[in-house]
Amino acid sequence: MDFIDQLKQFSSRIEKMKDSIRSEEATKTSMIMPFFQMLGYDVFNPLEFVPEFTADVGIKKGEKVDYAIMSEDHHPLILIEAKCHDEDLNKHGSQLFRYFGTTSAKFGILTNGIIYRFYTDLEEQNKMDDRPFLELNLLDIKDSLVPELKKFQKSAFDLDTILTTASELKYNSQIKQFLTRQLDTPTDEFVVYILNNVYDGRKTQK
Repeated sequence: MDFIDQLKQFSSRIEKMKDSIRSEEATKTSMIMPFFQMLGYDVFNPLEFVPEFTADVGIKKGEKVDYAIMSEDHHPLILIEAKCHDEDLNKHGSQLFRYFGTTSAKFGILTNGIIYRFYTDLEEQNKMDDRPFLELNLLDIKDSLVPELKKFQKSAFDLDTILTTASELKYNSQIKQFLTRQLDTPTDEFVVYILNNVYDGRKTQK
């Protein structure tokens, strides 16, 4: 079965089961761990997929991130912060942000089992960006994002390849969001810019 077919099959499963899941732990077990298993990681191997990974933050010792995916030489590559499927992820980015700077991980993933937000440090080294470079909604899968997700498969994972495309993905996404906002509720500056490029006559408020 092709990866996109696996992903869509998994999406259907999430849609059917989500309303019967009522806790963060159940979300992890039924939704999040199977997702990473689908990407080829051995979620039951604590040398590869570490639950409750210690990421000390400043003077606070014993701080733990939900999961860490480890490299072959046992260094964290990806930190994963998991929430219940009905949690608003916008409330929880700061937690992953704190953990990111204390480890050698190059990627952070914030998820509620439905939405997966992928972060890295494009703007300042060892400091997680405020905005994700990739966001996947399992209940609304965009075909254009599937090749980017495939880069996170264990068999295909290549740090340099992902980092090369991360910047393009992030800023393309932000540009599209900006243009969408402007088309819905354009600012005066945007209207003037467009008019200057399409209209040669006298410009009025009307």
